[in-house]
Amino acid sequence: MTEVSFVDTNILVYARDPRQERKQHLAAELIQRLWQERAGRTSVQVLNEYYTTITRKLRPCVDAETAWDDVFSLMAWNAQPIDRAILIAAREIERRHSTSWWDALIVAAAQAQQCRVLLSEDFQDGMIFDQLRVRNPFAEKVQEPHADYDVSVTPSPRHRARGRPSRVA
Repeated sequence: MTEVSFVDTNILVYARDPRQERKQHLAAELIQRLWQERAGRTSVQVLNEYYTTITRKLRPCVDAETAWDDVFSLMAWNAQPIDRAILIAAREIERRHSTSWWDALIVAAAQAQQCRVLLSEDFQDGMIFDQLRVRNPFAEKVQEPHADYDVSVTPSPRHRARGRPSRVA
């Protein structure tokens, strides 16, 4: 089961961007899983950014009606409004973690919804804000290859052996 996850704008945009096939596939798959498990969350800020990006900046642009249908559907994810409490929390996040204002608003909205995961490409993968962990779903996972041999380590004694004292003759 997927943890309750806050989805940042860039993940939603990649699901619509045919120029980035790998990212488009991964983002669409992730969003579909969040829908199935009812674990997706977002904010009004993200929905505004998403609509603007896919209707004005994405090439080819998505028509306004299709974009609005996406936004309207995503409102079911309990889009967190930017209110006084979010502004106050964002200011504290900005100050404590030296983030940009816009990133602080994203973190504050995710925390307000008790999300455990923030899915974004704009933050450092693995970054932690209290109980919220950033995950970049596009980050390559680097793993060390497993060794083909087993090395048994015999611990060396930390102290000299004790026994009967030797007699000096």
